[in-house]
Formats: sequence, structure tokens, C-alpha cells
Amino acid sequence: MGKENRAYFIYSPRTAEELLRPHDLNSERPYQIVHTVSLSAMSYENFITDMLADRQFLEDYADLCSEGEVWRCIIVKQHGQSGGVLVVPDGCYVKYAALVD
Repeated sequence: MGKENRAYFIYSPRTAEELLRPHDLNSERPYQIVHTVSLSAMSYENFITDMLADRQFLEDYADLCSEGEVWRCIIVKQHGQSGGVLVVPDGCYVKYAALVD
């Protein structure tokens, strides 16, 4: 069996910097990526510096996401990059988010 994907989710972060806080590994939650949103460099920078703004791309896939035993989330990343921000949206805004490599 493969390694379970786990991440530390923060409630309602304003910026990606808030996702870098130290945490206990036991606070990490298992997750599953249900959709990938790939943005241009400028759009990604805009997203990670104001994550509380309404985003249509979050609303488009919010129904696929949920909290639970395994959190189902969207990954928002910059074109050509492997890591990004995991998001569990509530409508058109970020409810929970986590950074991944």
C-alpha cells in the first residue's frame, strides 16, 4: 500500500505565508486531490497573496470537495510547478488551505 498524502490545513488563511506555521505532525489530515487548477504566474501570485477574495474557479469545483476522514480538495498551482495550495472551498472562497510540495 502507498504512502498516505497528509497536510496541515489552516482555516480561512489570508495569504500563503500563513500556511507555513509550525505544527504537530498529528495535526495533519489525509487528503485526496479531486481537481487541479493551473494558473498563470500572475494569477497564482494574486491568489496566494489574497486567498480570501472570491474566486470563480473555487466555486466551480466546490461541490467536489469536503472535510471528513479523508479531505477532498482542489490543488491550485502555477503552470509548470509541481507544488501548490490545497483548498477546501466554501462556495467561491477558501475555507481551509494547506501547502504541498
